[in-house]
Amino acid sequence: MTEPSRTIRILVVDDHPIVRGGVELLAREDVNLEVVGGALTGAAAVELARTLPVDVILLDLRLPDIPAPELIPRLRRVAPHARILLFTAFADHGAIDLLMEAGADGCLVKDISGQDFATAIHRVSGGIRVVDPRLAGSRRVVTSEALYRAGLTRREYEVLRFAAMGNSNPEIAQELSLARNTVKTYLQSAMQKLNARNRVEAIARAHELRLL
Repeated sequence: MTEPSRTIRILVVDDHPIVRGGVELLAREDVNLEVVGGALTGAAAVELARTLPVDVILLDLRLPDIPAPELIPRLRRVAPHARILLFTAFADHGAIDLLMEAGADGCLVKDISGQDFATAIHRVSGGIRVVDPRLAGSRRVVTSEALYRAGLTRREYEVLRFAAMGNSNPEIAQELSLARNTVKTYLQSAMQKLNARNRVEAIARAHELRLL
């Protein structure tokens, strides 16, 4: 006798409630998928991942409180067996490679069809890395012109890029062979130019400008 298929439990992390509703509709097309919770912030996601039985965490790239590269390892610590599947509205998002390096198990574009969504969830739950074909080769080469429009120097951008990956100032200093105070100066300068009060806001602003 064949054993029944296991239900795959999904946690949706997105600051737009309508997205969770859309994911629930997609999940209903497959009897083996179930949305067991939703979080509007990274902090809430960590708490839910800690307490709920979760198999796949569907993670939006732009949350209001914690950058995705910093959130991924936090989720890994509280839910080590869960798979983390990124969810983006942009097929040419420039940070996909960075986030995959940070430990994500795959990435989907939000306009995915129900059948493709179910297939992706099953595959990533089974340990297979899944990346939407439209994201293949999407890593953006940030041009000097793009940095000029944003008002950033190349070095400020490099420091901000490492910060977006979740690196601390000492780690950035080591990666770029800079003094720690120099890293701090570059970050402060980037924050000022991007009208950001802290590095989280600066990273979010860089995402909006499609630099990350």
